[in-house]
Amino acid sequence: MSPPLPNLLLLLPLLLLCIAPARSGTAKIGNGYRLVSIEETPDGGLLGHLQLNKESSIYGPDIPHLHLFVKHETQDRLRVYITDAEKLRWEVPYDLLPRDPPPRLPSAAVATSRKTSPPVAVSEYSGSQFIFRYTTDPFTFAVKRKSDGQTLFDSTSGDSDPYSALVFKDQYLEISTKLPADASLYGLGENTQPHGIKLYPNDPYTLYTTDVSAINLNTDLYGDHPVYMDLRNVGGKAYAHGVLLLNSNGMDVFYRGTSLTYKVIGGVLDFYFFAGPTPLAVVDQYTQLIGRPAPMPYWAFGFHQCRWGYHNLSVVEDVVASYQKAKIPLDVIWNDDDHMDGHKDFTLNPVNYSRPKLLAFLEKIHNMGMKYIVIIDPGIGINATYGVYQRGLAKDVFIKHGGEPYIAQVWPGAVNFPDFLNPKTVEWWGDEVRRFHELVPVDGLWIDMNEASNFCSGKCTIPEGRICPNGTGPGWICCLDCKNITNTRWDDPPYKINASGLQVPIGYKTIATSAVHYNGVLEYDAHSLYGFSQSIATHKALQGLQGKRPFILSRSTYVGSGKYVAHWTGDNQGNWENLKYSISTMLNFGIFGVPMVGADICGFYPAPTEELCNRWIEVGAFYPFSRDHANYYSPRQELYQWDSVAESARNALGMRYRLLPYLYTLNYQAHTTGAPIARPLFFSFPDYVESYGLSTQFLLGSGVMVSPVLEQGKTAVKALFPPGTWFSLFDMTQAMSSKGGQYVTLDTPLHAVNVHVYQNIILPMQQGGMISKEARKTPFSLVVTFPAGAQEAEAKGQLFLDNDELPEMKLGGGSSTYVDFYATLSKGQVKLWSEVQEGQFALQNGWIVQKVSVLGLGGTGASDLEIDGAAENVEMSVSPQNFLAPLSDGGDAKSSLLVEIGGLKLPLGKNFAMSWKMGKKG
Repeated sequence: MSPPLPNLLLLLPLLLLCIAPARSGTAKIGNGYRLVSIEETPDGGLLGHLQLNKESSIYGPDIPHLHLFVKHETQDRLRVYITDAEKLRWEVPYDLLPRDPPPRLPSAAVATSRKTSPPVAVSEYSGSQFIFRYTTDPFTFAVKRKSDGQTLFDSTSGDSDPYSALVFKDQYLEISTKLPADASLYGLGENTQPHGIKLYPNDPYTLYTTDVSAINLNTDLYGDHPVYMDLRNVGGKAYAHGVLLLNSNGMDVFYRGTSLTYKVIGGVLDFYFFAGPTPLAVVDQYTQLIGRPAPMPYWAFGFHQCRWGYHNLSVVEDVVASYQKAKIPLDVIWNDDDHMDGHKDFTLNPVNYSRPKLLAFLEKIHNMGMKYIVIIDPGIGINATYGVYQRGLAKDVFIKHGGEPYIAQVWPGAVNFPDFLNPKTVEWWGDEVRRFHELVPVDGLWIDMNEASNFCSGKCTIPEGRICPNGTGPGWICCLDCKNITNTRWDDPPYKINASGLQVPIGYKTIATSAVHYNGVLEYDAHSLYGFSQSIATHKALQGLQGKRPFILSRSTYVGSGKYVAHWTGDNQGNWENLKYSISTMLNFGIFGVPMVGADICGFYPAPTEELCNRWIEVGAFYPFSRDHANYYSPRQELYQWDSVAESARNALGMRYRLLPYLYTLNYQAHTTGAPIARPLFFSFPDYVESYGLSTQFLLGSGVMVSPVLEQGKTAVKALFPPGTWFSLFDMTQAMSSKGGQYVTLDTPLHAVNVHVYQNIILPMQQGGMISKEARKTPFSLVVTFPAGAQEAEAKGQLFLDNDELPEMKLGGGSSTYVDFYATLSKGQVKLWSEVQEGQFALQNGWIVQKVSVLGLGGTGASDLEIDGAAENVEMSVSPQNFLAPLSDGGDAKSSLLVEIGGLKLPLGKNFAMSWKMGKKG
């Protein structure tokens, strides 16, 4: 939770004295380097030495000698690494983000290379998918796709280009690439993008983790993800690739439409290029490097309710009871810091959340299958009677400034920040999590304020003679005695990134950037890794408790965070604009490798309208992470507070709970391939250019499309349907089909949401329920979709089932089952069958397929049903399908049929086969 009024304009008077002169526009900064030697390494890479052409003084002296390393690390990943040839520089720690370290260029080699003859002026280094092409003087490089020669990255800087050649100073690095004007770029977050998911030319993209409310547009927010995906359509064929600059220092990225420039205030240039060529392949290749997304427990895909302001346990008990009374599904109840004693981590308020009463409540909800999660902030209150603080102090776990623990202010008042780069801190943190879990058996942890957030700035001390905070005013007003720190180049670097969207000092309202971590690491370098390092420590702590699968929600994220945590989009606003923005942010995090993501449903503050909350739950019910959360100062907004919202919630969440087996299978696919759970439409339709900028609809998996109402007073949606046939999941007799794709206006009254499933898919569903534990016990149904009117067609689907308490999500060991479903339509005969791996787990749980629905069939009726070779006395019905728009290719849509077969008892854990014939038209 953040202060409820984070309008940065209020901060301007405080900042004017601290802000350095503006940057020098498009003036060129440096004069580039020349390649003076290059050689092949024993493992097939290239190792080179770059020498400065001419010095420039802007932003400090140039580093005279650079080390270049290039390697095709896999068939579809290329690394280009540039650093100081003579001194070690800061990099993202290899223990936090495991990867191969580059070889060092020996000092003797640097000296020798100054005397050797220059290498060939232009040369190429070819791999399976990429060609690395370089010129020697000035040194530039280009990355090309081998199959068609497309230039994906080109660092050349001409006289007319508004950017410099390669610049490498101690606190200023700059490199650029040319881009085709029709390239569509996605990524570079975290920020709230008002223009939708595509990067918009000349919008600011600053990457630096900051506690700035998500209502601030085009501003560096809680996470730092210096990666983008580039999607191009060449002659009707799509090609995607990805580019990661692995660097944790603050940076501005300038995207001009035909070029992209990085301006970074430290570290190294460590580029990774991912060949694609599909969007899914890019994310697969990216997460193969940074870590596959964490497996989530099954209950995490249920609905979650939270609020800052559940001031005692009886309120929480009433919330749970009210959801049950309203018959709205609920899996997880959360506490913000209301349960704490004086806002201190790992404590309980002895009056409002007495331990005996809380334990009794948890026993009750745990027996129902519900879960309980609480918040943990990183700031540890400075208090002589507080055991957590005293144990941390004794083990020397806190970040330091001037040799003493750095003092900041957050909700408890004066705090110290744990240094999660210190192995002793990770051990201490794990012990505190264990102690707290013995006190309260929570089911997950919510780590907030970990950018890190600080209500003060600079070097602070605890005031003498007065209480801070004194409890009479807002808790987020700084009351420590503080002085600005501007006498170090770390607190006042020569280049000012556009921090907080206002070019504020980089230490503003966070840890002073001259503070020191373990082994002398500067906060200046490690700042954006704070939440990431806390995520890793928290994941390790939870996993070590009972051997269960952890669930952690983190506000701050970095490259690789998805391996450990889920994410919510932070403090949003209860208005229609923020509802719309939530879709783009959610989709971006799928690209970032953090697929378990969602926004605060109905908005964090201020009070949403009843209509907005109706429409928001109709979107939020299909976020991968679905949670209603509100601010302390906002009125209550649980979904049962309005009868109309309760009705919309029962409808939308009812469908979510029927889709839980599908969502959980997508979780497995995310964990094994990186595939996002929620995806932009272009992931499934990359050749369909119309989908490239679409930010008002989204897919779950490859073919379940959500098309919500996002505007006030609207009862219809103009939805884009890509080419092919789509069927409504709420009414499978309703369909839409086109050859080239088209927009269709869908009637969408207040309680309706549009969810469609695409052709050629087999969708596993269950019957739903009020809680995932009970919904998971219900029989399965399969929805099989064929293209309308097709004579020959195929459909496929998957289902993953496991013991979701186990830490690992994998096949084997008798604790999981994986099923492939197949269907074909040929010469009027329909066949449906399954191929099961590790079926014992499904058999033990008694799961069966009770119903099959096949959509898009031609003919006049169905007959000759056979199941595993024998006729069965089951229920079989045939219904006509109604098409919302005519088939643009002239097919006879009115003859398409829905065939439903009920009364089945097919064990999911065994292979099954069934077939029937469709009658021909006379």
